[in-house]
Amino acid sequence: MLDEIDAVDWDSIPGHPDWYEPDRAAGGLRALSEAANLVQAAEAGSQLGGGGIVHGHSAAVFPAAVVATPLLLDIAQRGHPAAQDTALGLLDEALSCYPHVGYTRVAASGSTAAPICCAIAHHLQDRADFLVGLGKRGRSLLADAAAHWRFEIRECVAGSGDTAAFGILAGCLPDGVHAAEMHLAGAITVLSGLTLEYPPAEGSLDACLRVFARHPGELPPGAVLFAAECGDRVH
Repeated sequence: MLDEIDAVDWDSIPGHPDWYEPDRAAGGLRALSEAANLVQAAEAGSQLGGGGIVHGHSAAVFPAAVVATPLLLDIAQRGHPAAQDTALGLLDEALSCYPHVGYTRVAASGSTAAPICCAIAHHLQDRADFLVGLGKRGRSLLADAAAHWRFEIRECVAGSGDTAAFGILAGCLPDGVHAAEMHLAGAITVLSGLTLEYPPAEGSLDACLRVFARHPGELPPGAVLFAAECGDRVH
């Protein structure tokens, strides 16, 4: 675990210069991974929550939180129970805090520059089996992550001036009409309206969205959609 933490160049991760402290990110994760009691876990959490990955007093989250999320999940899975509790609390805080202007996005697989909240949620969704196994707290964290949905387009079909987009839905797209960002090949396009046409069946991620006033050629396979409201989150 320490090797994985030390392999990250925390100084190179962008963050508001008045708030983000890379040494707290690296030092806090090291300390939390080695914590063997409540006091040590609390001290590590104080570093991480006081400028390492979030600044709790101002409810700000930094891009470093995205890099730290899989590490915190590993600590929660392998570490001392007090370290697990601290790690889960930090993940919950990072998902709910707001980024500073100019530091709202991170590079993410399949997208141009995902909103921080969506990138954190995607890591949590990847570890759903572990989180469900934790019981109520893990399921609550997953429920919060589900609000930051992500849809990857696989195929599109035209219909009545709109387009039916078939693909993979991670998270939960609520009922109603929503705006979305479409990420593809280094560009972000805003889609003014879409709705969930067919939700995934139990045990599947396959879903269908109806995208209003767009033709299939405007929605290429491989494009990834995020909630537009996540892209608008700012401290």
